[in-house]
Amino acid sequence: MFISSAFAQTTSAAGGDMMSQLSSMLPLVLMFVALYFIMIRPQMKRQKEHRAMVEALAKGDEVATAGGLLGRVVDLDEQNLFVEIASGVKVQLQRQAVTQVLPKGSLK
Repeated sequence: MFISSAFAQTTSAAGGDMMSQLSSMLPLVLMFVALYFIMIRPQMKRQKEHRAMVEALAKGDEVATAGGLLGRVVDLDEQNLFVEIASGVKVQLQRQAVTQVLPKGSLK
């Protein structure tokens, strides 16, 4: 008796079944949309700005690296750059290690 009444309930609710599935998916979709606008989109924007900054590096730019080194770019190629961190001391770095281009004259 119990099983037959359970089948009867599921068949009578077939019209509302599709609507209940959509309403149960709505919070998941809204969470993904919020996640996109709060986390994913700003991160993509920061990556794009960093890529443009790294591509625009030129000789003479004063830079700060991810490791905390401050120096002046003395030479560069497609993947690497040479940064002078002290008089006569040059360090080879990957371009991606540069986190910030400093204003001219900030290094003494």
